[in-house]
Amino acid sequence: MTRGRRGEMSAACRLRTERPHCGRSPRCERRPGDQVQPQASRTMKRRSFIKVIGGMAGGYALGVTCAWARESTVPIVGERNGMPLRKLGRTGATVSIVGFPGLSMTRDPQETCNRALRQAIEAGVNYIDNAPAYGNGVCEERMGVALQGLNRDELFLACKTKRRDAQGCREELERSLKRHKTDHFDLYQLHHLQFPEEVEQALGPGGAMETILKAREEGKVRFIGFSAHTTKAALMALERFDFDTVMFPINYVELFTFGFGKEVLEKAQQKGAAVLAIKAISAGAWPPGMKRTRQWWYRCEEEPEDLARALHFALSQRGVVVGFSSAWFDLFEKTIAAAKRFQPISQEDVERLQKRALQAHSLFKRYQDAVAAGPGFGPVWPDSPHEGGAGRLA
Repeated sequence: MTRGRRGEMSAACRLRTERPHCGRSPRCERRPGDQVQPQASRTMKRRSFIKVIGGMAGGYALGVTCAWARESTVPIVGERNGMPLRKLGRTGATVSIVGFPGLSMTRDPQETCNRALRQAIEAGVNYIDNAPAYGNGVCEERMGVALQGLNRDELFLACKTKRRDAQGCREELERSLKRHKTDHFDLYQLHHLQFPEEVEQALGPGGAMETILKAREEGKVRFIGFSAHTTKAALMALERFDFDTVMFPINYVELFTFGFGKEVLEKAQQKGAAVLAIKAISAGAWPPGMKRTRQWWYRCEEEPEDLARALHFALSQRGVVVGFSSAWFDLFEKTIAAAKRFQPISQEDVERLQKRALQAHSLFKRYQDAVAAGPGFGPVWPDSPHEGGAGRLA
């Protein structure tokens, strides 16, 4: 890719990024009157096929690839026990490039949870993620026990609230602090914003943000963020308030299948919000008829190299500071190993992921459809932990 000044895309790259794509490769198009060639002559060689799928991936793939210059990736500022560290945007906090998934504490006994957290911290992880919605408070209670005896000042503890009103948010915040046995959260986030109406309520008069801002004055919250699963909610939230962080799905399947995440990355950069990449090791939705190898609402990359490639992809995106594993201790161990050998994604690996994405099914297209349909759409993924299904404790 040709560049002028540092961080500036070439005109050709910009055109490829902005040009709409028809969704099919021109060399695969038949016109009226064309003769059908014999099967042998229509068989593409592998090299030609790779060129074609680049077109099928569309402007999304080209646009995202153009943003992957090494100078666009958030720099590493140090390491802790081999774990790379980054600055969390304007907060100035130094955090590990992968976060401990509190949701993983749903399915194991307390002793296992204690051991998993301590092993993660020994491996250099200092970002700890949790929420009251995980296991209906189970994860918070287990995390509170697991944190005992650890140096709280060395950890970056993040929590969330699904309450959109001020009073409900206050109740949930105080309960979460008590369960975690701490006097403050380093980051407190509006959890799982999906519809614009939720953003309006949370940020409007009598909304949750009133409580969060007051809690920041009280020293119970240091920084403020949100998590979202839809582009519309995320963009609206970023426009309405100067959030320190945005937690959003940043994943190769979603970006290469329909450009999901690209607009949020761009808006976050404009607003100066650090990006926390959830679903970083997702392999997409379970295809119809496929036997589930895990009782979970989406597929995960299982092989170490595939997992590492997916994680490195997410961590290479402009503005992304931290990536998250799925909620399984064994996958988190693989994620730690992958993080310790992080390098910005190579063009060769980008092309591998493009091809892999063509065989996958988007997880978040359904969320986008739900927003288009309105609040009456119903549960998007009924078995996800966000909507009270089996994913909560499976």
